[in-house]
Amino acid sequence: MLNSVSLTGRLTKEPEVFRTANELDIVRFTLAVNRVFKNKTGQRETDFIECVIFGKRALTFAGSTTKGSLLGISGRLSNNHFENKQGEQVWRTAVVVDNFAWLESRATTESRRAGTLQATGTDDIMPVEEGTPPQVATDDLPF
Repeated sequence: MLNSVSLTGRLTKEPEVFRTANELDIVRFTLAVNRVFKNKTGQRETDFIECVIFGKRALTFAGSTTKGSLLGISGRLSNNHFENKQGEQVWRTAVVVDNFAWLESRATTESRRAGTLQATGTDDIMPVEEGTPPQVATDDLPF
């Protein structure tokens, strides 16, 4: 059996940071992921996927992302249930993130954080003529 999830999408809001009684850092966030196909009106539908990340990576994630950040994540699906205040059983499905990657430059993320850039889905995309290799500035490399 294999429980593996890989997604590419944008954060819908600022990540929420929590700390458990055992001092484990937890970050919850929602990733907006466009579907591959278009609906009857020609629009791409979007799924909103709940995600959670634990430990030191959680703090790195929260400190380096913001609403609209373009990310790639990999992890596994997790189903949890709890009893709410009304005594009802509530089920929650989320992706437990094992790894993540920034898919846009740090400068773009910082511009978005400062409020000078809106998430359009094409922030970092420049047209390239067919057969011409894209030009990449070393400032845009994450390493």
